Amino acid sequence: MPVIDAKALRAACLGFNGATEENPFPRHPEVCTFKVGGKVFALTSLDAAPLTVSLKCDPELAQRLRAAHPEVIPGYHLNKRHWNTVSLTGALPDRMVRELIEDSYDLVVASLPRAQRLLLDWPGERH
Repeated sequence: MPVIDAKALRAACLGFNGATEENPFPRHPEVCTFKVGGKVFALTSLDAAPLTVSLKCDPELAQRLRAAHPEVIPGYHLNKRHWNTVSLTGALPDRMVRELIEDSYDLVVASLPRAQRLLLDWPGERH
């Protein structure tokens, strides 16, 4: 089973409209954030082993994912109600990981002002 590595994780996160990458913590330059509209939707250390990524998640879904998958734990150093940390060891299907990344991006974009959402050409704004 393919495993999402650091390169694939970066590509997945930067593949969304308006996504940017930043290393905002001078004392922890290895910590990388992926943002849209200035808000974080993914947080990781791309050189960590095992590779993990913290993603925003609907609180009810977050609970279900944690109960069903030992690779999904409450967000490390984040609001545990809204964030999960996902271990990318290959135990979760790549497709599921990509969907979790997309869900996180969508949750953040949905919270942005309408003008910003329109600039991103976000599919959720077209309904």
